[in-house]
Amino acid sequence: MNVLSLQALGAGDELPPLAMPAVDRTMLALFAGASGDHNAIHIDIDVARRAGLPDVFAQGMLGMAWLGRLLTDWAPQHQLRQFDVRFQDVVHLGDELRCSGRVVDRFVHGDESRVRVALRCENQHGQAKIVGEAIVALP
Repeated sequence: MNVLSLQALGAGDELPPLAMPAVDRTMLALFAGASGDHNAIHIDIDVARRAGLPDVFAQGMLGMAWLGRLLTDWAPQHQLRQFDVRFQDVVHLGDELRCSGRVVDRFVHGDESRVRVALRCENQHGQAKIVGEAIVALP
């Protein structure tokens, strides 16, 4: 987004959505290696089943990383002032996640104009998997 359009932001404006491919085992294994989160419940079906689950499931931080990508695709990382999420539900194999954001407030903090952005990561059925909020400084 260019500087002029960022300066014109107001409540209700939406960020360009980010659609991700279906979660699969390879994706989980690659994220485990990249993040250092080698919890076997995310990559070993036997461990997941011993825990009473039907199969492995995605690391919560994978969905948070995608929300972070949504934000930094929209505004430069150095403008990000706060980024918080709440994990709502398990991301299962086969889930196709869509990340979205909507400006809910515009305000001034010190001498800096900022926007508060509501974040949502949902699967192909519209079920919220992660929700959150970000504060982004305007140029």
